[in-house]
Amino acid sequence: MFNFILLFHWTELLQPQWYIDNGGLWFIVFAVFAETGLFAGFFLPGDSLLFVTGIFSDNLVKTAFGIDLQSSLLNLFLLGVVISLAGVIGNFAGYWFGQKSGPYLFEKKDSFLFKKKYLFQAKDFYEKHGGGAIVMARFLPILRTFAPIVAGIVGMNKSKFIFYNVVGSFAWVFSMLFAGHYLQILFLDWYGFDLKKHLEVIVVGIVLITTAPILMKLFFGKIKKSS
Repeated sequence: MFNFILLFHWTELLQPQWYIDNGGLWFIVFAVFAETGLFAGFFLPGDSLLFVTGIFSDNLVKTAFGIDLQSSLLNLFLLGVVISLAGVIGNFAGYWFGQKSGPYLFEKKDSFLFKKKYLFQAKDFYEKHGGGAIVMARFLPILRTFAPIVAGIVGMNKSKFIFYNVVGSFAWVFSMLFAGHYLQILFLDWYGFDLKKHLEVIVVGIVLITTAPILMKLFFGKIKKSS
């Protein structure tokens, strides 16, 4: 344990494989909870982590629960339910935090773990899309962290928040898990291409795809301001 702490570097938190190798499912559960509910977790690799989790789903279930369900589909469903619940609880934590400390956050100065601009981006996104923002934000890095906090700040109806929270979490988690698992099978069967051996490329690709909408908004927003 002591050696683990000495060798650890925070940049490893950005690498999905690190969670698989060092903590398995329970590290993944905590990462999803933190990224979807704690503003300090905005940098965690949610999408790519879930995608990679889908690739290693069978091994993760055996390691975490000590059982063999003899079915990849059942393994995916078990992982999906457990991780989705972590995402639901994470959003509840963010919502509660927003209710209790909303005014303070908008006055808080930027720090390494907190960037006020992300809070404003999430607020604009929420005002534009309403309750659906809670679902859509699940698929957008950074916004998925701050959307529930903003929902708490603006006093979104709790029943409405619960509905969008549950739908968004299960849709996000299951889509990413299934994509990782079945694309691994497809590429391996059709092209003999093992995704497990090219995780770095996959992670970079997912990051580029998921951050593209945010980058485009920022880019075109600057163009409009300058014109």
